[in-house]
Amino acid sequence: MIRVRSLSKDYQVHERPPGLFAALKSTFRREYKTLRAVLGVSFDIADGERVGFLGPNGAGKTTTLKMLAGLLQPSSGEAHVNGFVPQQRRADFLRSIMLVTGQKQQLLWDLPPAETFDLNRAIYDVPRVEYKQTLDELVTLLRLEGLVNKPTRQLSLGERMKCELAAALIHRPQVLFLDEPTIGLDVTMQAAVQRFINEYNERHKATILLTSHYMDDIVAIAPRVLVINHGKLTYDGALMDLARRTRPDKYVSLYFDRAVAATNLEALGGRIVLHDSLHAVLQVDATTMKAVVAGALTNLPVIDLKVEDAPIEEVLADVFAQGESSG
Repeated sequence: MIRVRSLSKDYQVHERPPGLFAALKSTFRREYKTLRAVLGVSFDIADGERVGFLGPNGAGKTTTLKMLAGLLQPSSGEAHVNGFVPQQRRADFLRSIMLVTGQKQQLLWDLPPAETFDLNRAIYDVPRVEYKQTLDELVTLLRLEGLVNKPTRQLSLGERMKCELAAALIHRPQVLFLDEPTIGLDVTMQAAVQRFINEYNERHKATILLTSHYMDDIVAIAPRVLVINHGKLTYDGALMDLARRTRPDKYVSLYFDRAVAATNLEALGGRIVLHDSLHAVLQVDATTMKAVVAGALTNLPVIDLKVEDAPIEEVLADVFAQGESSG
């Protein structure tokens, strides 16, 4: 569904030092610096696949999405989305995709979302029967009853974001580019949006490419991730494989029915990450994890335990740091 080969994007950025003389000089002769936002990115995404696109701020994620959506012209390389070249912006291509960003809105502020829905129906020339079926489905999935006829300005941020998603899907796009779709939402609303995206994907086999700084979004939606740093693709594969490769250690959480001394924990092996009277977390090598758990159950007053991989935020912090050092 998406095929990208050696895709690059350069910007010419005007630079000048501070001061009046430099400002006057720049009016006659400007000096430019080439900023390489995306550098030789290549990947494939299958029909119906859900993929997370990760990277620090300024890594090139949004620039890549905009090139795939046809909003930016690449400096070099090529991309095909649903068989189309995005920058040609053919009508059939535009009907097959949608770019949704959590930082911009398409809803009309003083009008109810239903007006925007109907406007999008007209723009995409959706037959009224199909429009009603799609809208009924979206209202049910997103639980928009009672919201679609209220002025947009009276809706909460979470309610507006759900209506934004509905407006974006009126024409049932086959490819969905989501750029920070849950930004600013509370935990409950984030979960509702995550659930909806997965349900929409399952119902319509839509291909989804998602960027988010909320790792819960990535974990809940995207089994596969692409990692980009300094414009270069540094990883393409399963999120859990990335976690295990970067942070192979396990985290063993132990809960006790009475206080346990630090010396008793140290005897198990591993590193104490957290310790209070009734709870401790040990970071242990994966090869010794079974022995540590067995020792804890045998020698300590354990009433509950949990074994987890490293927190995904820490994994990505390590990945991004490695990109900084190599960049």
